Amino acid sequence: MTDILMPRLSDSMEEGTILKWLVEDGAEVARGQEIAEIETDKATMTFEADADGPLHRVAGEGDTLAIGALIARIGGDAKMR
Repeated sequence: MTDILMPRLSDSMEEGTILKWLVEDGAEVARGQEIAEIETDKATMTFEADADGPLHRVAGEGDTLAIGALIARIGGDAKMR
């Protein structure tokens, strides 16, 4: 299982807001596939999966989280949250 953490998408970014998930919870994703739209202090950017497997969301749309906070997991069993 791969933990997906809130990325640093700009030098001044300290937190990000998940505006929209682009993939349904539990859906299979591929490395490089866009999975979420994240709003930073400067812009809205898409975020790509860095692994293959089923996506298990941990954070919801509208959640604002610090850089490095867990937002989702890829792989494994959906019950392992």
